[in-house]
Amino acid sequence: MIDPLLEIMKKLRDPETGCDWDKVQTFETIAPYTIEEAYEVADAIERRDLDALKDELGDLLLQVVFHSQIASDQGDFAFDDVVEAICAKMTRRHPHIFGEAQDTPGWEQIKAEERKESGTSSALDGVALALPALLRAQKIQKRAARVGFDWPDKAPVKDKLLEELEEVEQAKSAAEIHEEIGDLLFSAVNLARHYEVDAEQALSDATLKFTKRFNIVESMVTGDMKEMTIDELEHEWQKAKLTMSEA
Repeated sequence: MIDPLLEIMKKLRDPETGCDWDKVQTFETIAPYTIEEAYEVADAIERRDLDALKDELGDLLLQVVFHSQIASDQGDFAFDDVVEAICAKMTRRHPHIFGEAQDTPGWEQIKAEERKESGTSSALDGVALALPALLRAQKIQKRAARVGFDWPDKAPVKDKLLEELEEVEQAKSAAEIHEEIGDLLFSAVNLARHYEVDAEQALSDATLKFTKRFNIVESMVTGDMKEMTIDELEHEWQKAKLTMSEA
């Protein structure tokens, strides 16, 4: 069933008869669309909308085909090579299923061995730069922790978070504030990790909760919120929290 889609993309990319937009795209220009489609898949899952999920998975598959066609046009690799590579990887990473291993090996151990064989020696190699910042920080910290670079418990992590907050207060220039806010956020992710909380999901949930409460405040306020005092807004905010808790 993949062949019709491959043929459609090949025609869209035809140098003479193809689509003016599709045939000039590059890896770099469509990368943002690839990321966007992945998020839309996640959004459909979050909403438990299976019809939308079917459509979004198709859009994401199109991105894989698009990248593969660009590579094929350049003579680098084709879609079949992508499929062959992922099949080889999954087979290699599950020797207890597809090989002769009796015990289930650690996933991270296998990936570490792959990195070593590929010539990458750092424990932090392979964490994608394009990941959302909180998620990437979390993955980097987990990698470091696996080789022993980690606090022994939550107490020093909490102390470090307070230390970073104080350094934000002491920062003078915009560049210093930028750097210290980054350190503060990184420490907050570290604290979440020590509590075994997914920082990315926790922030997503907190943002959704704020959005819902804010919408309630908007529905209750009859005038212009910009004309209200902070105490008045706080009063409405507390009413919104009570409304949500009773729902």
